[in-house]
Amino acid sequence: MNILVIGSGGREHALYWKLSESPQTEQIYAIPGNPGMDASAALALDDHAEILRFVKEKDIGLVVVGPEVPLMNGLVDELEEAGIRAFGPRANAAEIEGSKSFAKDLMKKYGIPTARYEVFTAAEPARAYIRQEGAPIVVKADGLAAGKGVIVAMTEQEALNAVDAIMEDHSFGDAGARVVIEEFMEGEEASLLAFTDGMTIRPMISAQDHKRAYDGDRGPNTGGMGTYAPAPVMTPEMTKRAVEEILEPTIAAMAQEGRTYRGCLYLGLMVTADGPKVVEFNARFGDPETQVVLPLLDSDLVEIMCACTNETLADVSIRWKDGTAVCVVLASGGYPGAYKKGQEIIGIADAEAMGALVFHAGTAMKDGKLVTNGGRVLGVVGRGADISSAVDAAYAAAEKISFKDAYYRKDIAHRALAR
Repeated sequence: MNILVIGSGGREHALYWKLSESPQTEQIYAIPGNPGMDASAALALDDHAEILRFVKEKDIGLVVVGPEVPLMNGLVDELEEAGIRAFGPRANAAEIEGSKSFAKDLMKKYGIPTARYEVFTAAEPARAYIRQEGAPIVVKADGLAAGKGVIVAMTEQEALNAVDAIMEDHSFGDAGARVVIEEFMEGEEASLLAFTDGMTIRPMISAQDHKRAYDGDRGPNTGGMGTYAPAPVMTPEMTKRAVEEILEPTIAAMAQEGRTYRGCLYLGLMVTADGPKVVEFNARFGDPETQVVLPLLDSDLVEIMCACTNETLADVSIRWKDGTAVCVVLASGGYPGAYKKGQEIIGIADAEAMGALVFHAGTAMKDGKLVTNGGRVLGVVGRGADISSAVDAAYAAAEKISFKDAYYRKDIAHRALAR
């Protein structure tokens, strides 16, 4: 069948790569895609009419929606109403990511473990709550903020500054009309993605993301500077608890609320002394977790996704490869702050010749040359029998690639190595 991937980042390139491996895939396209994806169509993500026209013109049999915004904007709803198979939740289910207060209220109502919280629509009550609770404390913009709307404040003043930035300075636009303020949870973070058709749930291999910009988990939060899978903190027992205490009740709760959830559900978890608790939900594959999870998938991704849309996931066997994968993100100097675009990139072929996977996240073609076009530019993935060998493979490949002012963390997977 012909397949279309919606999106242009590293996550979408990884999806495109894995879907391309399926014997069911005849031709694969991407909107708007990037230079790492062969067949891109330069259409806007919010132009649903043009996307629908393209889908019909190319006889697309499966549309895979990567980013959160088209999901929240109802692209899956429109595709399904036109009789087109689409992988991803409908808009009313995608709200589990689009509104943190919705997600927190759902968890409270159905007894799903998460941090204590309060929701505020005005700055002064939010400040008063912070003064009452003290620090450390977590301040979140309620809406979509491209992975950057969460401030883990270690001091009361940091938390007050976060409220000012979100609610007074509108740093995250409309996403900050409400804030969610949560207790600070002690533990180790991990990510667990799952396929679901609204009834059956199949967890993927766990992963651990590195959000901070600099080594030692220092510096500002980013969209993710690297990741690895599987995450040792997610033992078989902890994964079983996450499925039974979080995934199963969440999917059941969404159905109960008339918001049947189909697609990929991402759990951002804190593994605490009391067990796994939800930090956040995402209504789609994580980025850059997808870049290490999919290389370990030993089953046909097209078959799995079609089963999710058909509500036949229970009939599909999902297998995983032995070994590990590590992704190192090469970023533009200055990211997540201001950075320059248009720097020529060299060395990708040399990295790939070493066996690495190189996923384009923020690249473009200019005058026949590959150049930087974003903060996170490339995800370089190394694979190995264990974490140590995968780390070595990823960094050896990353060293082959260069562009002006490039930087990357040198300690991806440090927690796993320390174990």
